[in-house]
Amino acid sequence: MMEQVPGALGSSASLALRLGQTIFACASLLFMCLDVEFYSYTSFSYLVTVMGLVTPWSLSLALVDAYSVFIKCLPRQPRVLLIVIVGDWALSFLSLSAACSTASVTSLLVKAGCPSKLCSGYQLSAAMAFLSWFLSFASTLSNLWLLPSL
Repeated sequence: MMEQVPGALGSSASLALRLGQTIFACASLLFMCLDVEFYSYTSFSYLVTVMGLVTPWSLSLALVDAYSVFIKCLPRQPRVLLIVIVGDWALSFLSLSAACSTASVTSLLVKAGCPSKLCSGYQLSAAMAFLSWFLSFASTLSNLWLLPSL
């Protein structure tokens, strides 16, 4: 009998983490896309691309978690878990780099005299990206903790 690691794939905590990732990634996209001028900055386009990848990844794994929680069938094949860990890890680092680059460019824009409404949207988008990264990294660590026991 395998122990149940909180936040590991197939648990209710993982479902909550995945839904949080999806919500924060969508919020980051929403706040960034409220302004049509974000394409003029590479880091903003990078954030939109990464959050566009995080959203379907997290949503599809949330569906797997929901199925596992409600049907009580845990997906514990080592290859599946390894794919989830590698995907989470890659998207986690991409999310962190996109959030950091967006925050730094927004900081420079604020110092240069950016209109407050415009820059507040960019700041909120970066904050939502950081929250999405935090939840993604937490689920990566939970699944990584489970991997040796398989």
